[in-house]
Amino acid sequence: MKNVFLLVVLGALLCNASSVFAHCQVPCGIYDDKAELNAIAQHITTIEKAMTQIEALGKEGDKNYNQIVRWVNNKETHATRIQESVQTYFLAQRVKPVSEDDAAAHAKYLEELRLLHGLIVEAMKTKQTTDLVHVANIREFLSEFRALYLGPEGEKHSH
Repeated sequence: MKNVFLLVVLGALLCNASSVFAHCQVPCGIYDDKAELNAIAQHITTIEKAMTQIEALGKEGDKNYNQIVRWVNNKETHATRIQESVQTYFLAQRVKPVSEDDAAAHAKYLEELRLLHGLIVEAMKTKQTTDLVHVANIREFLSEFRALYLGPEGEKHSH
């Protein structure tokens, strides 16, 4: 009887679980940094398209407010996914603190933190406006982080 109850509770939890956007935090060692970075880039492109659609629809004489709202919601969803990816994948699991004894490695670590923080803040700013300067800024932060994190060979962290 106890096992049946546990199965029912587990089933109910699984049916009501929300979507998971980031890799699990179980120490499985299965990571695909490039795929995660590419997903962030795709979110940025989606945000950019949403911003241009919101602007275009807003200029039409006969406004379709339903479509504008849908694009705003889409833009915010993708910005949130960027923030979640940075927080749960890179900050919580992949970027590791480095001792100040190794000055070069510590400087790299601090720069990675600065760039990841920039990604989070610019994603937030894309929620607040349709100014494409934030799309350019977030792309720049991603580009700089990708180059620093993956290194010159670009394969360093993928498992």
